[in-house]
Amino acid sequence: MTDVLAPDAPRLARAAELLSKGELVSFPTETVYGLGGDARNSHAVAAIYAAKGRPSFNPLIAHLPDLAAAEEIAVFDDRARAIAARFWPGPLTLVLPLRRDAGISDLVTAGLDTIAIRVPAHPVAQALLHAFGGPVAAPSANPSGKVSPTTACHVIQGLSGRIAAVVDGGTCRVGVESTILSLNPPMLLRPGGLTAEALEEALGQPLPIGGDANKPNAPGQMTSHYAPGAPVRLMATAREPGEVWIGFGPDCAGADLNFSPAGDTTEAAAHLFSALRAADRIAIETGARRIAVAPVPETGLGRAINDRLRRAAAPRP
Repeated sequence: MTDVLAPDAPRLARAAELLSKGELVSFPTETVYGLGGDARNSHAVAAIYAAKGRPSFNPLIAHLPDLAAAEEIAVFDDRARAIAARFWPGPLTLVLPLRRDAGISDLVTAGLDTIAIRVPAHPVAQALLHAFGGPVAAPSANPSGKVSPTTACHVIQGLSGRIAAVVDGGTCRVGVESTILSLNPPMLLRPGGLTAEALEEALGQPLPIGGDANKPNAPGQMTSHYAPGAPVRLMATAREPGEVWIGFGPDCAGADLNFSPAGDTTEAAAHLFSALRAADRIAIETGARRIAVAPVPETGLGRAINDRLRRAAAPRP
């Protein structure tokens, strides 16, 4: 049985105690709900992979409460420190060299000599990380390849009985996973909740796209990912027979759902995964065979939205 915990001090202390015992606890961040385990405990990290059904060659993100804690497990140069100071806490993950004495399980890094680290901004995540006092490995709290969770209810739907607890901190504000940045050289490994434009302005240079679905060096690079149960058709300007149509903007009045009637990519990002879940439910209830999705501009958070949608629409393994 999975306990649902309120985000108050006694329950957060209970969640930290569970983590210290090697149990798995889901918690909210500003992006999506994470599935947390002690990043120093290989049994706990293995349990994360088992609960999600996640390939063990796919690295995990270690969550820390602040930059000082992050510097205990990763090597920061001046540029990394400046980027962290500007964008943390927030929806940015940095991939940096792993300190040899960090004590991080090899399962977190998938055997690489780098580690993906983040300082989340959500107050519940911050309180839990401070209460636990160590690095927490936490991918999104959903079965691998499926739609990411933005509420505690979503977590229970996917992982009930597989994890010890979920801390209910309400709906995630950003709604898509963190942006992942490598700095040697600067490279965008995954678009996400922090826009590439903001990073390019801070770095003073354009960011090339990196990553390899066959040999991931950061989370979220698998070709088929974030997928609802029904197949997905992209760039759909109208509904075809047997489809549930998700629109974007004011010109999709006939859509079953709309990421953002106003055409706002920030609003669309916050609603992305909940809309995909709702479309899946409608498809089941109506017998629809496919989910169709309207075009979303490839600007701002639209870049992260389209990344997730392309992976959701990719052929299933």
